[in-house]
Amino acid sequence: MSDKSLMENFKTLGLKKVMKYLDSDPDANIPRVIDWVDKFDTSGMVESQLQEFRNILSNPDGNWYKLIHSLWTDIDEDVRKKVFENFIINASIIGGHRQEKARNENNCNIPWAILMDPTSACNLHCTGCWAADYGNKLNMDTDTLDSIIRQGNEIGVYMFIYSGGEPLVRKKDIIKLCEKHEDSVFLAFTNATLIDEEFADEMLRVKNFIPAISIEGFEEETDFRRGDGTYSAVLKAMKILKAKHLPFGISCCYTSKNVDIIGSEEYIDSMIENGAKFAWFFTYMPVGVDAVPELMATSKQREFMYHQIRKFRDTKPLFTMDFWNDGEYVQGCIAGGRRYLHINANGDIEPCAFIHYSDSNIHNKTLLEALKSPLFMKYHENQPFNENHLRPCPLLDNYGRLADIVEESGAKSTDMQKPEDVNKLCDKCKTAALNWEPVADELWELSHAPSVCSKGES
Repeated sequence: MSDKSLMENFKTLGLKKVMKYLDSDPDANIPRVIDWVDKFDTSGMVESQLQEFRNILSNPDGNWYKLIHSLWTDIDEDVRKKVFENFIINASIIGGHRQEKARNENNCNIPWAILMDPTSACNLHCTGCWAADYGNKLNMDTDTLDSIIRQGNEIGVYMFIYSGGEPLVRKKDIIKLCEKHEDSVFLAFTNATLIDEEFADEMLRVKNFIPAISIEGFEEETDFRRGDGTYSAVLKAMKILKAKHLPFGISCCYTSKNVDIIGSEEYIDSMIENGAKFAWFFTYMPVGVDAVPELMATSKQREFMYHQIRKFRDTKPLFTMDFWNDGEYVQGCIAGGRRYLHINANGDIEPCAFIHYSDSNIHNKTLLEALKSPLFMKYHENQPFNENHLRPCPLLDNYGRLADIVEESGAKSTDMQKPEDVNKLCDKCKTAALNWEPVADELWELSHAPSVCSKGES
């Protein structure tokens, strides 16, 4: 567990009491708790989120109210308390203050979350996935993973996300790290095929681990990319998690082949029925020499997802986030340490899970040193990459911007088997960037047009 200052411990103790009070009667006490959290948030770190909660609570029949209420009816009480404590108190309030202090002192990006790969190994071989080419060659030892978590805590990071490969290949090590760092939240992008009764019981024991299950649609779409039998294995894992009252969500990559399914009400309703509490959406990126550019969503398909996800937010009891189309809510690109960074299984510190270039390695640099490196400072200096935050990405949305950053910083490809020239990678995304530009500009103008009063209104 990381050390906290006397003031941080005081706030933690007070907020724990607030959480206990909230659990005694959530319907009556949630509004009061929001007011108390507001008093602790003296720097306004979560001010906008608190206002959103106030709006939600004013409509008991609304989908957001139903989602929040389900956290009491569907989730194990001790797990819910631990996740709330770590997410709200540590990751958002205590961590938020530390992050802001570190930003001001170091004049560089400081992330809210760290994405890291314990291993490149995976038990599946998904079409178009770069990890499938790496095999089981790369692994970060537990001491290195532990060091990343401790360094993260020092600068205010309490949210750690595992990817890979398949992170649950290392599930025993992951559980040990959850035990050791009981004040942090751990999430994993996982294909879920390794989730069984025994592992679910371990999740119940440590209480601070949440799976984001990768699923491509229904059986036909999921098995097309992930292999026969994967969909049924995923449903089995969801059934186990739901029965044990464990929180989980889904991670959906929409491609040219599955976008109609991923964006359908039928699919979203089925995931909610299966127990998912959140859904994270990604668009397919042609990363890696052997990537399949034909799987990239068209501008029309991306626009479809833009509208669908916004509609679901108003109608479905599910927290949804689209990491490309939601740039307007986070003022553009969140990579490069602005909100998160990625450390691969070789220890290379990358700006993003989809940007496989680096000038730093965790084995010979600290996190803070990497955040001050030429590559990360180029991100810091250039963000946002576009004033239209519906075009946030330096690779997919702004042709040539990533190439400039990589070349100016001297960063190198981190793919040890088939290094990819950054200009060739950008060229694969050129058509998509140019086609998306007019669509994104029109959407941006419509969503930011000044409101016009009706006749007779002041």
